[in-house]
Amino acid sequence: MAEGAALRAVRGCMAAFPREARELGCVESVPYLDRPPSPLEFYREWVSPNKACVIRNAIGHWPALRKWTLAYLREVVGPKVVSVAVTPNGYADAVFQDRFVMPEERQMPFMDFLDIVEKKVTSPNVFYVQKQCSNLTEEFPELVCDVQPDIPWMSEALGKLSVSPMLTKICWKKPDAVNFWLGESAAVTSLSQYYSQLGHLIFSMIPELYQAATYKVSEDGSFEVVDEKTADKVPWIPLDPLNPNLERYPEYAQAKPLQCTVKAGEMLYLPSLWFHHVRQSHGCIAVNYWYDMEYDLKYSYYQLLDCLTEAVKVL
Repeated sequence: MAEGAALRAVRGCMAAFPREARELGCVESVPYLDRPPSPLEFYREWVSPNKACVIRNAIGHWPALRKWTLAYLREVVGPKVVSVAVTPNGYADAVFQDRFVMPEERQMPFMDFLDIVEKKVTSPNVFYVQKQCSNLTEEFPELVCDVQPDIPWMSEALGKLSVSPMLTKICWKKPDAVNFWLGESAAVTSLSQYYSQLGHLIFSMIPELYQAATYKVSEDGSFEVVDEKTADKVPWIPLDPLNPNLERYPEYAQAKPLQCTVKAGEMLYLPSLWFHHVRQSHGCIAVNYWYDMEYDLKYSYYQLLDCLTEAVKVL
């Protein structure tokens, strides 16, 4: 009897959590800042409370804003072979037919990829430069000089301090990765969550485990899904926020998604542990700076909530 009462109490607390979270810390829309904040202001107002914001007038000095046309990229990168994600539907790294399907990772001359983006060559498939692990510095070093190696006030706010071995030099460390994205409007980043300073937790969404698979092109040009038999199962969120299946995921009805549009020259700060889904209205280029999160008390609270949510579902 006592256990039943305790379980009901826990369920009540879990049910009340989304409402309380919204009342105490959530906003109705993503705020826009007209200037970059100081490191202290950024940490106090956005990092510490784990809130997102869009920042204007922070990168107006970047040469990339005026130089990065497709003609310029064709001239600078040219025939160099780069990694391109190819899918039949624009969804790379997404759940499809009860599989977590990764794109075909195609090595191709960058100028051939641009021919497809510019419709000089037609293809029924969707091509997207989206490889992470710091592909800007690793695959496109020719473009690094057009942007900053880091966001200085963000590096200072996040405490990425580096001290030389001889203690003769102190400087702010670079981000853990800097990534370059270029794709068409059909390219979509499925709903996901990363443990980084990229990245809103209104309720806990438990990823399901999926067989890992990869798109492979068959001889007739069509795609088939091939299982990665030796790979571990992948935890991923199958819900599509553009068309949520509320019969399968009724708790999603409690979510209050925030939407924002990031225009050319603007910067989105996406805090750690936020779920996010990205699409683009047209072909575009983006750069993201990945600062790894601190696995501190905030992360411990998240893990506790995650475990409680799963336990309550089982009981």
